[in-house]
Amino acid sequence: MNRRTFLQVGVSGAGGLLIAFTVGCKDKDAPAPAPAPTPGTGDAPAPARPAGADLNAWIRIDPDDTVTMLVPEAEMGQGIHTGVAMILAEELDADWATVRAEHAPADGAKYGRQSTGGSTSTRGNWDALRAAGATARAMLIAAAAQQWSVPAAELTTEPGAVVHAASKRRARYGELAAAAAKLPPPAPDTITPRAPGTYRLIGKPTKRLDQRPKITGAATYGLDVRLPGMLFAVVARPPVVGGKLVKFDGTAARAIPGVKDVLQIPTGVAVVATSTWAALKGREALSVTWDDGAHAALTSEQISKTLRDLAPGGVTVKQQGDAPDAVKRARTKLAAAYEVPYLAHVTMEPLNATCDVEDGRCTLWVGTQTPSGCQKTAAEILAIPPEQVTVHSTFLGGGFGRRSQTDYVAEAVHVARSMKGPVQLVWTREDDTRGGFYRPAALSLCEGALDADGWPTAWVQRIAAPSILERFGPLEGGVDATAVEGVENLPYALPHLLVTYARPDLPISTWFWRSVGSSQNAWSTECFLDELARAGGKDPLEVRRRLLKDKPRHLAVLEAAAARAGWGAPLPEGRARGLAVHESFGSVVAEVAVVSIDAGAPRVHRVTCAIDCGTAVNPAQIEAQMESGILYGLSAALHGAIHLDGGKVRESNFHDYPVVRMREAPRIDTVIVASTDPPGGVGEPSTPPVAPAVCNALLALTGKPVRALPIRLG
Repeated sequence: MNRRTFLQVGVSGAGGLLIAFTVGCKDKDAPAPAPAPTPGTGDAPAPARPAGADLNAWIRIDPDDTVTMLVPEAEMGQGIHTGVAMILAEELDADWATVRAEHAPADGAKYGRQSTGGSTSTRGNWDALRAAGATARAMLIAAAAQQWSVPAAELTTEPGAVVHAASKRRARYGELAAAAAKLPPPAPDTITPRAPGTYRLIGKPTKRLDQRPKITGAATYGLDVRLPGMLFAVVARPPVVGGKLVKFDGTAARAIPGVKDVLQIPTGVAVVATSTWAALKGREALSVTWDDGAHAALTSEQISKTLRDLAPGGVTVKQQGDAPDAVKRARTKLAAAYEVPYLAHVTMEPLNATCDVEDGRCTLWVGTQTPSGCQKTAAEILAIPPEQVTVHSTFLGGGFGRRSQTDYVAEAVHVARSMKGPVQLVWTREDDTRGGFYRPAALSLCEGALDADGWPTAWVQRIAAPSILERFGPLEGGVDATAVEGVENLPYALPHLLVTYARPDLPISTWFWRSVGSSQNAWSTECFLDELARAGGKDPLEVRRRLLKDKPRHLAVLEAAAARAGWGAPLPEGRARGLAVHESFGSVVAEVAVVSIDAGAPRVHRVTCAIDCGTAVNPAQIEAQMESGILYGLSAALHGAIHLDGGKVRESNFHDYPVVRMREAPRIDTVIVASTDPPGGVGEPSTPPVAPAVCNALLALTGKPVRALPIRLG
């Protein structure tokens, strides 16, 4: 039984009430009870058809006119399959009704390093995608010109076809693709992408290509993969940070029905069985002795003390004027400390990877943000060339940075190497929450000064945070760029500014978390600015207008958000507005939150968001990502925290690491500021401003600043 039939079979089998409904599809299109999903690209299975012609690495056209866009980036709910396909289809002049998308294979020769993160999928590939689409269109035109013996200059295209107006001839792309694929691509300097004023697709709200398979249950996620003879595995890992395996006895585990083997791998003890349930029961039965190591007494309080001890020192990241001296001499000054905890990623689909190792080759089926990383990891473990590792990317049930790690893939490879046949390795949510990677804890010590008229003139921010980047090599100048982003590029016009960074040596594994350093630094900077505005008796909007006078993009989103939110207009008693603006990943976002206090806790009623992300490829996708990022950031602001007691992570699942539920979700309004600049990111930039907007609303409401997250009042 799979999850798609559980409700139907379970409820009807118990003699209960079964209520069926459809969403966005007619009855005739509703899926039959789902068979075991087949592994592959992660997209809905398509009917068999003649082999298509590859015009380049991104575009394949079939004889039936189906245009398949091969997308190297991971589709993890952010809509990138649709966005990339729209750019390619725009330049190709494809008929959108014929377009589909699928994950491209891991292929460094075609795509370079395939890794989805940092909101780079569109902004990093904008020019290349437009060139690919335009080149393919030129090749189709050349094929038609050759067949009709007419100059290519006399031909043009309409959606899905090449036309010759003089002779009224018309050829569908499907008819021309095979011939076009045999032609050499035109020289790059002869290709001119479309002008923005001629776009048919870009800029238009467009339904996502993966919407239907996900609604009907046809989409394949990593957990859906089923292969003949496949076994399932889970791993027992050290419960204490930095712990190691001493010994284990698998006798009781092997006695569990379905358990096939118990074996040691580098990260712990793997139990392999005929089902995930049997593997889990086998893991429970293991007898394991761990060496807790040097961190068995580590607590969150010790981590906090380490940050506070280190923050006053550190190396200089940015300096203009003499901020410490300006603060010292100022009549009106302010000091504040802002602290955030470690955070888990809590992807909705638990981590998993399916691996088959046979005859010197490795095949992976995995929801990953980094197919290239999976290929490299497997190749290194097995000591084979990367070309002998095939990666089938599936849909991802959430990534948020966590699935750009390959630790769970490495475990699958180690287990599969010891077994005869494919193995699906699964992490429970508890496994990941207690033994995965985290957003770093961080502390900012801020000092500021006001002039005689109450305007900010000096700013000191001393940051202490574990490094993410040190695992990749020495830090340039001793500074982790991710730890200081959002402060190092502080947009405010201040004559005196000093930013420093101190790196604590802590044993917790850190990794990229949605919006990375901006997630905590937007909170500290925007909250401190509101505190300075309050100390100077100024309206927070007016302070930002003054300090952003030379930042037109920031001003535009600031004004758009404030206008849509009705900044300054009366609110019902007991409610207040808070404002924040932040630049990250090539985009600028401003947000206004309306907040009240309900039973001693903040209640967020509305968030108004304005974004300048350059050219808006798919406004519907952008709006969805603004909502997604806001809710993700709000979850962290209201609830998110990883605590350590005795070297062990206290939290385990959604009951003690909650996320925003429907009853807590605010109304979200999004304004997309028009722009003709190249696209910026949209997957991450809405996350940073929401926490400070909420906290600044609470400051306006209560007069008391929030200086630690998650928010706790009283």
